[in-house]
Formats: sequence, structure tokens, C-alpha cells
Amino acid sequence: MIEVTMSAKNQIVVPREAREALGLKPGDKILVLVRQGRVLVLQKPKSYRAAIRGLARGGYSKDHLRKERQSWA
Repeated sequence: MIEVTMSAKNQIVVPREAREALGLKPGDKILVLVRQGRVLVLQKPKSYRAAIRGLARGGYSKDHLRKERQSWA
């Protein structure tokens, strides 16, 4: 954990450790997500499709999907 100070212009410097961990370079875009009183800083994916590819792989059995689809009817 690294402490940073907000400037009078409401700006902060992303610490080198965090920039290196995310592989950030000057000009890169980042995402700031606020959830339940916490702030998360994420590297903006170059492709959202590539970023979510495989998230559901192996997550649901065919039987589960069949039952779920039947419940919609």
C-alpha cells in the first residue's frame, strides 16, 4: 500500500509500483471504478472482447443451462 496526496487540482500521481504492475505508459487510459466506498484503478483493456473471453468457460453444465432455459418458457 502506498500513500498518495491529492493536489489542489484534485489530481494524484499513480505510483511507479502501480504503473509497472499494470504496465502503464504515458498516454494509456485507465478505468476508475467506485464500489462500496472503495476505488479501484484498472488498466483499460485494448479489446473488451479479449478481456472477457473465457470467463464462463466451464462455469455452467449443459444440464444447468437446459433447466434454466426451460424455466424461461
